[in-house]
Amino acid sequence: MIFDSTHYRIRRMGSPDFAAIGEICRQVYPHDAPYTNAELAAHNALYPEGQFVAEYLPTASVAGVHFTLRLRLSDFHIDDSWDVLTAHGSFTDHDPIHGHTLYGADVFVSPEHQHHGLAHALTDATRHLVVEQHLWRMVGGSRLPGYGKVAATVSPEQYLSEILAGTRTDPVLSAHLKDGWSVVKPIHGYLPHDSESNGWAAVIQWVNPACPPPPEFRLR
Repeated sequence: MIFDSTHYRIRRMGSPDFAAIGEICRQVYPHDAPYTNAELAAHNALYPEGQFVAEYLPTASVAGVHFTLRLRLSDFHIDDSWDVLTAHGSFTDHDPIHGHTLYGADVFVSPEHQHHGLAHALTDATRHLVVEQHLWRMVGGSRLPGYGKVAATVSPEQYLSEILAGTRTDPVLSAHLKDGWSVVKPIHGYLPHDSESNGWAAVIQWVNPACPPPPEFRLR
């Protein structure tokens, strides 16, 4: 999907956006508590350059977001959940000095503005940030909302291999792959209440080709 730059732009998040972001969050994640104004303000105070908004220009309204923080992933485990990696959504584990990895904590688009290339444009903005700040890579966790329907007969590993081979499509992971992400491994419990994914997710990454990995990095 080609980004509609005539009607949208990508910019940093500001405090006037908070209420609209909370409402979009309610629509996209109806079973989860939305981000509060205080949480969004804290994220912005910790790492303002890493919080992105897709703005719908005709009404100057929020259409989508991408929230990030910098982590030193050698301090974590590859199987850690979203709660662990974001310090329970507070982003207080953001490490601006030793955080060589940009962690994509959340990206979502309002149902009213989907299919305009916004998720891709927001991801491109975070890639530019990785390059600008000379970071090694960007990492995220991809939901697998198509997996719950076949979990009784298909293993997570088989599900991923079929998606990578192009013989199966997942509503979320397939879109990430088109955006240039690669799969590291499947993990269980990333979002424990994600029944659509049967509790499974895929660790995904994009590596900055201009920056070598840190010496302490171990993917095991």
